[in-house]
Amino acid sequence: MAHLVFTTALGRVAHLATLPAASDALILVPLEASGLVSDATMRDYGTLAAILAGPSSEQATVGRKTLTGVTVTVDTATDRVAIDSDDITWTAPAGAAVGAVVICYDPDTGSGTDADLVPLTKHDLTWTPDGTDFTLQVADFYRATSAA
Repeated sequence: MAHLVFTTALGRVAHLATLPAASDALILVPLEASGLVSDATMRDYGTLAAILAGPSSEQATVGRKTLTGVTVTVDTATDRVAIDSDDITWTAPAGAAVGAVVICYDPDTGSGTDADLVPLTKHDLTWTPDGTDFTLQVADFYRATSAA
């Protein structure tokens, strides 16, 4: 489940996860452990470009991943919506330690820029790529419930 939902994405995550455009996608971006800003600061960034303009840096050696198998489940019995995707595997990754991953909505995977990517959720992760395969389980990366 999401550690943090970005202010710009409140109430929009499920909608953006189900958009059927031909060239949109959810993109997972790993961030280096060193230099991560606080959640209070990060939650107010409105684009991936804004996140990366400050002290938080992308861990580009392992690279971004496009989420596949994204499902949005509306559960009326428990009054919630859950979003899941297939697990993500990096093969023989190396580089700086990863402290978090951010899932972003990319409205145009063909020609978009980081200024177009809308950050949806941030998930803390402690991982130092050491050349061995790494699989990140992505289970219910976002869950919303109705207020009583």
